[in-house]
Amino acid sequence: MASDGARKQFWKRSNSKVPGSIQHVYGAQHPPFDPLLHGTLLRSTPKVPTTPAKAKRVSTFQEFESNTSDAWDAGEDDDELLAMAAENLNTEVVMETAHRVLRNHSQRQGQPTLQEVPATKQEPKPMAEPPVAEPSAAPSGDLRLVKSVSESHTSCSTESTSDAIPLQRSQSLPHSATVALGGTSDPSTLGSSALSKRESSRLDKFKQLLAGPNTDLEELRKLSWSGVPKPVRPITWKLLSGYLPANVDRRPATLQRKQKEYFAFIKHYYDSRNDEAHQDTYRQIHIDIPRMSPEALILQPKVTEIFERILFIWAIRHPASGYVQGINDLVTPFFVVFICEYLEVENVDTVDVSSVPSEVLRNIEADTYWCMSKLLDGIQDNYTFAQPGIQMKVKMLEELVSRIDEQVHRHLELHEVRYLQFAFRWMNNLLMREVPLRCTIRLWDTYQSEPEGFSHFHLYVCAAFLMRWRKEILEERDFQELLLFLQNLPTAHWDDEDVSLLLAEAYRLKFAFADAPNHYKK
Repeated sequence: MASDGARKQFWKRSNSKVPGSIQHVYGAQHPPFDPLLHGTLLRSTPKVPTTPAKAKRVSTFQEFESNTSDAWDAGEDDDELLAMAAENLNTEVVMETAHRVLRNHSQRQGQPTLQEVPATKQEPKPMAEPPVAEPSAAPSGDLRLVKSVSESHTSCSTESTSDAIPLQRSQSLPHSATVALGGTSDPSTLGSSALSKRESSRLDKFKQLLAGPNTDLEELRKLSWSGVPKPVRPITWKLLSGYLPANVDRRPATLQRKQKEYFAFIKHYYDSRNDEAHQDTYRQIHIDIPRMSPEALILQPKVTEIFERILFIWAIRHPASGYVQGINDLVTPFFVVFICEYLEVENVDTVDVSSVPSEVLRNIEADTYWCMSKLLDGIQDNYTFAQPGIQMKVKMLEELVSRIDEQVHRHLELHEVRYLQFAFRWMNNLLMREVPLRCTIRLWDTYQSEPEGFSHFHLYVCAAFLMRWRKEILEERDFQELLLFLQNLPTAHWDDEDVSLLLAEAYRLKFAFADAPNHYKK
């Protein structure tokens, strides 16, 4: 066992700095005050000691420990530290710095602070150029931000006050605030600028992908899941629906052949609409079209004729289901997307086709028919006799909701609200009667990107859609009020952001439940 002398020798402090050596930490005590660390507070010339300084003896750790008072003990440590600081301070530098701080404060007094500018919506005063902090303005070898006015003056005493303060403020401000000082103070302008830049970047990705000789449909689906930019939406939908081939060289011939084929159907079948075998079908179509939305589009005579032809030809060529109410709504998104390729419209609900040439309208009609047919091929059991596809999906929705949120499920059961009473229309019309047309178009961007999007993924969208109104559903305590709410949900103000959140939640539910069928079983 080592002797006491050896232990003391071991704990002696060494003046030599060894790489990787550990420095002592003294717990909850005042850190030793070292005036050398505060170089800006020293006099410009070293102070000559009045009394000869004694040689500082190296102390051991035990001696330091015995001579150090705990921080919680009352003592005169603070007074000694202050006295030491006062002894090493340059009074002239301190007074000069204090006067500058007071002078700068008085100059800035009366001007609105940074926090007040966005609150009062005031425009900033015009400036010759924004205060930008250049790297060369900082002292050499020290790239730290200036923390206080006094430090900025003492460390850069050669700079003038008017130059130092803007630099210090511009360095300390966040980037967005610095931009606001030099230019616009409207955050919405900055947000829209960033948004347009992001949209432009996405559009470039789509154009680059579509420009190749053979479009990678899998990559196109990945890009389209988060929404398709308006300029490339028509061609993207035609590709994703399987209407157009991936090979660019084959597309013109395919379009020409399919359009010719569609108008051959019209020539062959459309005159039979008044025959006894088909007049009931045509009459029902003729009744349902004026009930569709948006009225501003549907009630245009040219549009009404186009929709009647599309729906009648499809019903004649698909006798297993024929025409069923709900199919008529599925024509609108395709028609609007394809016609917006030739029209500059901001609001899809107010599309006017009067200025579109007849030949263009004919091609749009054919494209709409074939794309709608591709969609219905995947969900045709929704419209066969007794609509078994819808019955099954509503049942699956009920079981899924009972697993996701049993409280909502029990609440609906308690008030005797059946899922068929509100969810049948969700499945039959693919939520088109529940959300605005602009939201349906955004929704279908993702549906066409998902495998079995209209048949399988739609179930999880409906579940997420119901959960979106959880709070309002639980607040209703009456059968009639609850059912009226579920049949008239307040979505008129919805936009792409609301749809994106809905789709994200639907994807989360799909990820959790799609590969776990036992979750459906009780």
